[in-house]
Amino acid sequence: MKILYKLQKNYKIIILSVIFLYILINLFGGQRGMFSYFEKKEILNNLQIEQNLMHEKIIDIELKNTLLSDKLDYDYIDMLIRDKLMLGKKGETTYIISDNES
Repeated sequence: MKILYKLQKNYKIIILSVIFLYILINLFGGQRGMFSYFEKKEILNNLQIEQNLMHEKIIDIELKNTLLSDKLDYDYIDMLIRDKLMLGKKGETTYIISDNES
């Protein structure tokens, strides 16, 4: 009986403390809490960086696609052949410079 009497006397304090505890837990935890906010903010930053990288790759691929379309850019093809295949034209002298200072 004493416990029931104390609960009846202090029910406002108990209800307010439960509500305060509920608000405090939801403020920091849960899907809309502070910790979740920082996690989602970091995910957003990573996705924006990834989006920028993908955009740069798309621009690079579109540039290469336009250079290799029906109307060929012979200077670009010549540059690719020289860089990738290490080939030159007939009668041309090719020099390879090494970085060794020995």
